[in-house]
Amino acid sequence: MVQVNAPVLQFKNSAVFGIHPKLFICFQTRCRGLNLAKKPLVIEARARTRTESAKTLNIRRLKKFNGTAKNPRLSVFCSDRQLYAMLVDDKNKKCLFYGSTLQKMFRENPPCGTVEAAQRVGEALIKVCTDLNINEISSYDRNGVRRGERLQAFEIAISSYGFLPK
Repeated sequence: MVQVNAPVLQFKNSAVFGIHPKLFICFQTRCRGLNLAKKPLVIEARARTRTESAKTLNIRRLKKFNGTAKNPRLSVFCSDRQLYAMLVDDKNKKCLFYGSTLQKMFRENPPCGTVEAAQRVGEALIKVCTDLNINEISSYDRNGVRRGERLQAFEIAISSYGFLPK
């Protein structure tokens, strides 16, 4: 009977999946007289975080809700300091409206902060919708962003037009 001296693989516990450590036997090969160092191999299981899953949910949502010329998709993104909003016609691959708190027409006359500029972006979005005869949107996409001060100011401005449920 031949005994084989093989290193053992160890796995760390993961509370998310309930994985318990199991021992696996791994055979070590020798390369033409070279002695390889025997180190245990540790593999750690990691679940997807909420921020990663928000991206996948957004991609899945875009497959369901596509904007048209009469029912465009409203996509809003808030960075750390700014807000960006777009009305998108996915059928013709056109952007019907783009507004951000960085644009001078929302920041000036009179000068204001980002929260008031976000409200002005919402009001400009309503004006464009009335010009284009848009009565409803196909979907409202926040891109996985939480509702902060800027996003709430934007939503208050567009909810008066009836885009968002109250």
